[in-house]
Amino acid sequence: MTNSGKAPTSSGKRKTSGGAKGRSRKKQESWASRNSLAIMITALSVAAVVGAILLFAFIPYSGDEKPWIYVPEGATNAQLKDSLKTRLGSGMGMRVYALWRLEGGNPTASNGAYQVVPGQTALKIAHRIKTGRQTPVTVTFKGARTMPMVARRIASQMQFDEADFLEACAEVLPEQGFKEAQFPAAFLPDSYEFYWSAHPRKVVKRLLDYRNDFWTPERVAKAEALGLSKVEVATVASIVEEETAKSDERPRVARLYLNRLKKGMKLQADPTVKFAVGDFSLRRILGSHLKVNSPYNTYQVKGLPPGPIRMPEAATLDAVLNAPSHPYIYMCAKEDFSGYHNFAEDYATHLANARRYQAALNARGIK
Repeated sequence: MTNSGKAPTSSGKRKTSGGAKGRSRKKQESWASRNSLAIMITALSVAAVVGAILLFAFIPYSGDEKPWIYVPEGATNAQLKDSLKTRLGSGMGMRVYALWRLEGGNPTASNGAYQVVPGQTALKIAHRIKTGRQTPVTVTFKGARTMPMVARRIASQMQFDEADFLEACAEVLPEQGFKEAQFPAAFLPDSYEFYWSAHPRKVVKRLLDYRNDFWTPERVAKAEALGLSKVEVATVASIVEEETAKSDERPRVARLYLNRLKKGMKLQADPTVKFAVGDFSLRRILGSHLKVNSPYNTYQVKGLPPGPIRMPEAATLDAVLNAPSHPYIYMCAKEDFSGYHNFAEDYATHLANARRYQAALNARGIK
């Protein structure tokens, strides 16, 4: 009786145990199912987010222009955001700014100038700004007469200001053998590429390098054959540029002044008087102007002035170095106001030329 009583109990326990395992298995399957669904939903959500980000990041700039984004020293995140929205439009600007922030952008590291062209994606623009991959700016300066004018033109195209550039010149150029009056001979007017955020000292040094590259051994030999230093060639060239705007006449004008120097004559160049007076707009040089006491007044002093009266171009330096021989030592503007000159070997012919020009001035009421 005892044994027969245990069997059902044992059998009952196995039955009960089988039911618990079944329920447990169902719970596991249910949990796995729910877990798989959650994973799937999460994956879809992540995919949607990634897709949205990719779409957000790869939207291209579609403007008609090629705007510049400037990030000056000391700029804040808010200033950069405003600049992006202004230059690229509110939507594109905000996309670029958000991506720049996601990449860990820092205004200090992004200091510089960046040109955006149509077709560039928001991600590419943001990455360039974040990594400081600037677009070089083209710096052009021509026709400048004084160092402040040169500094103003260069600084208007760079991050630094006029005073910064002049200070850099005062620090760098004397170390290279230039006196202050000779500074205009240190550069060649042209177009150059720099990064907008470049330090002014670096700009001065690079400009000086370009000028030094111009002075090849062949050109140095030509200057020495004329009995002139490189600065003196630049000084003659500056006078030539002020005398005539006609490039085809400059070699002839250059030789005239070289003839005068060789003969030991005063240059008597009207442009040097304008420089001494400080008025480049003078149309007529009067006796009072000729009496101005200045080392630049070549009616008063013999030889070349202390330095160039403007920053001459490379082509004019070559016009001096390659000036063709001729006997002329006098010149006067033509009475037809063509911009060209009458040349003479003797003073009597020169006076006749001068009278015709003066009569033409009087007829036009030019004083």
